[in-house]
Amino acid sequence: MAKGDDALARKRNRVRRKRLRSSENAVSARVAAIIASKRRRKSGKRRGCEGMCFSLPTPDDPFNERHGKKRKVDDESTDDTAAATAAAKDGDDPKKKVGDTAAAATKDGDNPKKKGANTKKQQPLAKAGAEAKAKSKAFRQRATGAEEGRVDFDRPSKFLVVCLNAIRDAVAPEDGGGSIHGAGDWGVELWRCCSAHAPCDVLDASGASATVAQTAWLVSTACDIVARKERLGMVVSCPFLLYLVPSQEKAAQVRSICKPLKPLGIHSVSLHPGASIEHQISGLKTCEPEFLIATPERLLELVSLKAIGISSVSMLVIDGLKCFVDHNVIDKIFSIREAISNNPQITIFTDPSDKKVATMAKSLLRGRITKLSINDSVSSRSAFIAQHVHFCPSEELKTSKVKEILQQILQNHPKKTSKVLLVVASDEKARHMSSSLKLKNCTVIDDSHGSSFTICSSVGLMNVIVKDRENMVATDIEEFETVLVVDLPPSVDEYVEILTGAALHVIGGEVHSIFCNTDASIAKPLAELLADCSQVVPKFLKNLESS
Repeated sequence: MAKGDDALARKRNRVRRKRLRSSENAVSARVAAIIASKRRRKSGKRRGCEGMCFSLPTPDDPFNERHGKKRKVDDESTDDTAAATAAAKDGDDPKKKVGDTAAAATKDGDNPKKKGANTKKQQPLAKAGAEAKAKSKAFRQRATGAEEGRVDFDRPSKFLVVCLNAIRDAVAPEDGGGSIHGAGDWGVELWRCCSAHAPCDVLDASGASATVAQTAWLVSTACDIVARKERLGMVVSCPFLLYLVPSQEKAAQVRSICKPLKPLGIHSVSLHPGASIEHQISGLKTCEPEFLIATPERLLELVSLKAIGISSVSMLVIDGLKCFVDHNVIDKIFSIREAISNNPQITIFTDPSDKKVATMAKSLLRGRITKLSINDSVSSRSAFIAQHVHFCPSEELKTSKVKEILQQILQNHPKKTSKVLLVVASDEKARHMSSSLKLKNCTVIDDSHGSSFTICSSVGLMNVIVKDRENMVATDIEEFETVLVVDLPPSVDEYVEILTGAALHVIGGEVHSIFCNTDASIAKPLAELLADCSQVVPKFLKNLESS
């Protein structure tokens, strides 16, 4: 007995459901039905049960030739925005969605010839993935200000906030994102350093490694930069961000923070010894990650096998420089730095307690440096700055004491041009100090300005500028590697402003100060400040503090 059409249809449906359940990339039956229906609707052909689902003529299409389909030019922006927004809400990858759509359409069991469907071949998965990436790119362009026809580098874009919110909802939903948005001041300063027309390197000495909030702001800043470059029509290299970590556990933590960015078109890959190198090589062949999180040893191993190239990396993050120094892998860090052909923007997180770290950081950071700190402690803001307090019995002997200190600075920095700022109490003292400074075996060359001069000696050159405390506001103190406070201010807070200002763009700088008997009132707070900053407290300060 021949089977009826209903029985044959039920059998075909069972076969389809079985294939969908057994497939790795299977989608739900409801999603597969929606995909198949949409494909039939766009082709202009419908099933018998859909005979009444017709489209009415419109003024734009009076003869209904497009079967209700909108113009591509008119609807492109709306479709792309809706797709990217839906992907961001659902937490799915738009690349994967398009790939799954193509896979489901291939496995739904429909015969195009029997059903009257479009006879054109389906696009390959690679082309579908490229289309998904283009849609994510279009979404990023609109979020960075494409709707205004310009790119604003004066303030963070909406796309940066979208990235932060995506990380907040995935990583820290219990506190409402307070831990991430609480680091907003630090994050905005980081964004300014990385997004400027001439980006400067960043050194953070507030802890041994980056916190979750710092990593969230960092990767979101990188996403914002990628979107802005794409908006300007620039080709963004892959990988764009290289994030070096000391261990597999830290790599997993950073990867979990980057994973919520995948629906927004930012793909990240983690490389560490916890997985086999064959598995990682095969995985790198199938994707082009924008973000690369790796341990130095495994990364160099993959680079040597030509599994990945890092020559065009634009941002380099070294999370936990002291850990790399303690594990004796700092030579691998330098090898990775040399493998990057261009001049990347570098961000370093480290503990400032070790003096070796300052030397390594200074060798790695070759451009302009900005030091940031997520906390407001003086010890973090003044990291890698040596403080020296010199005793002088009276005001009359200060000139000779200044000569002695300058001579010492010249000897400590031979064959190098030093730039020294002298800070005095008043403008009258500044003029007196400029005219009375004469060093033995040194030639003083005065320029047209009475407050600055150059010292030439057999060991090097020194450019000296004398400023009073009242005119310090107009002075870029961060340009000086060495600051000499001739007259200590009456409050330690003013001294802290000078100290942190000098430490803003300098690694391995020095702040010298001359302590007189008239400064006994600030002896105790000054000694406590030196102790908090892990600096040597002179004996005369300890004696004055105890008395």
